[in-house]
Amino acid sequence: MSDTLKSADIELIQRIIPHRYPFLLVDRVVDIDGTSSGTGIKNVTMNEPQFTGHFPGMPVFPGVLQIEAMAQTAAIVVGVGMDLADRNMGVYFMGIDQVKFRRKVGPGDTLRMSVETLRGGGKVWKFKGVATVDGEVASQAEFTAMMDMPK
Repeated sequence: MSDTLKSADIELIQRIIPHRYPFLLVDRVVDIDGTSSGTGIKNVTMNEPQFTGHFPGMPVFPGVLQIEAMAQTAAIVVGVGMDLADRNMGVYFMGIDQVKFRRKVGPGDTLRMSVETLRGGGKVWKFKGVATVDGEVASQAEFTAMMDMPK
């Protein structure tokens, strides 16, 4: 673990990954340790477009969006760790494994996505992520992504 953990606010996040409303699913990333780990924070609100149809009268934050939020967190960790702000890094899913959904997530919840790099350094990176609400596991997955690093 490095001596100084870093963080990324929404301004820095938008300088690292290209995602924007309604698909930017991370509000802040804390405890960034180089490119090895970090924790993303997503404040889930009723104002999000997916709740119009998922599900009327019983809003549930989709599990696939939880996995996407973990992947965005991982990309931000790598972007901060490698100082890639304003460098147009591309990130693309290649695989998702070991997925489990354990708890419903809805408006008012704060989703915390803890991600850890399992393999990295080249174009293909592998991560492990666990998303929790109030300390309770909501979802978990391992995922592989291609990082299109700027030259």
